[in-house]
Amino acid sequence: MRSKGFDGMVCSIAGVMAAIGDRWGLLILRDLVCGLSRYEDFRQSSGVTNATLSDRLKHLEANGLIERRRYQVNPERFEYLLTRKGWQIAPIMPVLAQIGDSLGISGASGPPMTFVNRKTGAEIRWGFIDQKTGEAVSPVDLEIKEGDGADDAVRWRLSRAANRRQALDDILAASGEATDAQKSNS
Repeated sequence: MRSKGFDGMVCSIAGVMAAIGDRWGLLILRDLVCGLSRYEDFRQSSGVTNATLSDRLKHLEANGLIERRRYQVNPERFEYLLTRKGWQIAPIMPVLAQIGDSLGISGASGPPMTFVNRKTGAEIRWGFIDQKTGEAVSPVDLEIKEGDGADDAVRWRLSRAANRRQALDDILAASGEATDAQKSNS
């Protein structure tokens, strides 16, 4: 049974997922961020079938994440490049990779890729930064609040989550891993 998609859903995350398409779309974007740009390179990198690769490239192009540019006339061949919109998705690559590394799910003895600042060579890490203090924020201290574009589904989702937040705080307190909010209330 095929899912109905995300049409009509007021959710920025669902919108990005719809633009990416599926796991193959995400891996094509990974390859583009890594610097690959040609059809055969995508095939070799991921092992995706020709039919799937062609479909996903068309999907990514239709959603404005990539553009197709001819690099050879006879025979006609194209390369694919991230658009400005496509580059806005690039930051999820190190996040997904570093989460995968911390979970040890790649099967490798260490991180298969590291992400560094081209200018300094220093490794970069993802994280949440408090905009007032500049301090790092733990994911367990992340709270999601209603935004200006929230609809009834978003409000319902967040109200349900608020009810469960106390249960998470209780679990963390029992394990001795208090949230920053709990520490500041002590």
